[in-house]
Amino acid sequence: MNLTSVMTANPACCTPQTSLRAVAHLMKTHDCGLIPVVDALETRKPLGTVTDRDIAIRIVAAGKNPAEATASDCMTPNCVTVDADTSLRECCAQMETNMLRRMLVVDDDGKLCGIVALADVAHSGLDATTVDVLKVVSQAN
Repeated sequence: MNLTSVMTANPACCTPQTSLRAVAHLMKTHDCGLIPVVDALETRKPLGTVTDRDIAIRIVAAGKNPAEATASDCMTPNCVTVDADTSLRECCAQMETNMLRRMLVVDDDGKLCGIVALADVAHSGLDATTVDVLKVVSQAN
């Protein structure tokens, strides 16, 4: 099974300069907890990610002013990606190895084209794989 059949295609994304308010609005609008950070909206080369937890821990709990913060202030840099032609099983293996709940998918030019989440794996019908990935990535928390 290939990733394009299960991934969320063309996900919402932001740049490092995007305000955290705008990032949070993207999360609300798209009903998601992770926004990829890209170099520019035109080129969409992944630089990192911002999760709702990143905002809560790195900004709010740290006593920083969310109204003055940008995505670069709390993003996790150096994101792991897989190519769009990667198999779902290999993607799951990478999620396990890197302890990730979501994997960014890039096209042949390295441009962000999708996200695979644990929920996508669960809906794919790979039940044993879903359980294995969930067990491994949940050990980190």
